[in-house]
Amino acid sequence: MLNFLKQIDITAQRITEPLIPLFLLFTRLWVAWVFFKSGMVKYSSWDSTLYLFEYEYQVPLFPWQFAAYSGTAAELILPVFLALGLFTRPMALALFVFNIIAVVSYPLLWEKGFFDHQLWGMMMLINVFWGAGMISVDHLISSKPKQSLLQ
Repeated sequence: MLNFLKQIDITAQRITEPLIPLFLLFTRLWVAWVFFKSGMVKYSSWDSTLYLFEYEYQVPLFPWQFAAYSGTAAELILPVFLALGLFTRPMALALFVFNIIAVVSYPLLWEKGFFDHQLWGMMMLINVFWGAGMISVDHLISSKPKQSLLQ
């Protein structure tokens, strides 16, 4: 029975291992799309964004103006890096922290969108711990042959 269970695990690993780069790409693109789209909404209705940051969101430690500009910039810039798989771990970590701040700052998220933020947080942590995978700029950069410094 133990050998049967081991064989099932080995078979499952053979099937899933080639799919890992696609899974990592999927998680990066999903999260990048969600946050970039949110940043575009903030940018396209800037007066509403400023109103929300001044009166609705309760961003800790930062003045609302700084939070509005930096939050919108983060939602527009970090996802591009994440989608490309460039500096994936630090960008995913920065978005993970941004995601936590968003949940803490906007109490209405607890009622309607908390599950989504948990899902996105887990997807970002996957890329923090496992990186971008083979389908990324990070992989292209790291796999190029290193040239000698003496040349």
